[in-house]
Amino acid sequence: MTLPKEIESRWTSGVVLKRDLLSTVERGRFSTPAGEVDAVLRRIDEVPWWSFAIARHLFGRERRALTAADKLGVAPPLLFSTRLALVRGWIDGLPLHIAKPHGERGFFRSAKAALRKLHRAGICHNDLAKEQNWLRGRDGQAYLTDFQLAARFSRRTWLFRIAAYEDLRHLLKHKRRYAPDALTPAERRVLAKKSFLTRAWMASGKKVYYWVTRDVLRFTDREGGGARLVEDAPRIAASLKAHPQVRETVVVAFPDRRVGTGLYAFVEASLGLTEDSLREFIASEALPRAASNSPPRPPEHLQVIEELPRGASGEVRSEILQLVAMNQVDLIDPLLASESERAVVARIVADRRNLRDRFAF
Repeated sequence: MTLPKEIESRWTSGVVLKRDLLSTVERGRFSTPAGEVDAVLRRIDEVPWWSFAIARHLFGRERRALTAADKLGVAPPLLFSTRLALVRGWIDGLPLHIAKPHGERGFFRSAKAALRKLHRAGICHNDLAKEQNWLRGRDGQAYLTDFQLAARFSRRTWLFRIAAYEDLRHLLKHKRRYAPDALTPAERRVLAKKSFLTRAWMASGKKVYYWVTRDVLRFTDREGGGARLVEDAPRIAASLKAHPQVRETVVVAFPDRRVGTGLYAFVEASLGLTEDSLREFIASEALPRAASNSPPRPPEHLQVIEELPRGASGEVRSEILQLVAMNQVDLIDPLLASESERAVVARIVADRRNLRDRFAF
């Protein structure tokens, strides 16, 4: 992709983090007066013409929110912005759905403090139900990202108070999932009571929103995976698992410069099974069609491995495989619990298939 001219000489492309109808988000390095820094680029210059107005509106909201949150230390700093692109600082950490901070009371104390700082500055995030918008930094602290739906308020109006309440309620839902024993009685009361506007939205507006985005536009955003993760991945995984030599299969999505969203299949199988034979097996299977009545495209990448990474209870560590698929391998090490697990992951990383979008971080 051609870079916007304003940053062409200052940006070094890395890996695509997300690509959809509203923007492309990419990790890389940005040249500043103080030197080159890790950063994230959001650009809207290549979105479809029919979604450009919405993309520009959301882009403007994020730019205004990041400008206001610049000195708070809980959000990425805004390094540069134009009409069609902005560059924000890189936060060294993992999204909540990958970090999985089970029992980490300190993280949730930090998250509540971060939210309090944001609200005192008159900013409501408005999209904190998504776990990927919460980051757990390497320092164990909480940070927020993706401010496309954020709103700035000059006064603490009733609408601000409702939005701030919903920000808090969504944070507490994550706390209930990962650290339920740390919930206080007051926090449980917040969880039990949705605001009036939220109840009205869920009863009417949310249904219309889902109808337009999912049925009309065919736009889905499950942890950035989109329709292919929702529709194609389960059918591909089921097909691969039907192979007699396959023990387990995990299919994850990753942003792809060419097709938007790609699928990466990790297949735990007997030695000697080849990628080509598995692709032939998938092609021979009569896979059911999705809701869109289209047959699934085969995965862009398929890697046969001897052993998948597993947790103490035997569950596959899909969050690690997600980072491998996205070429964010520098973020994996803090997730590994033992040397044996590190050895398993090292073999997968060394033989990974997605080498188009990679960067020496």
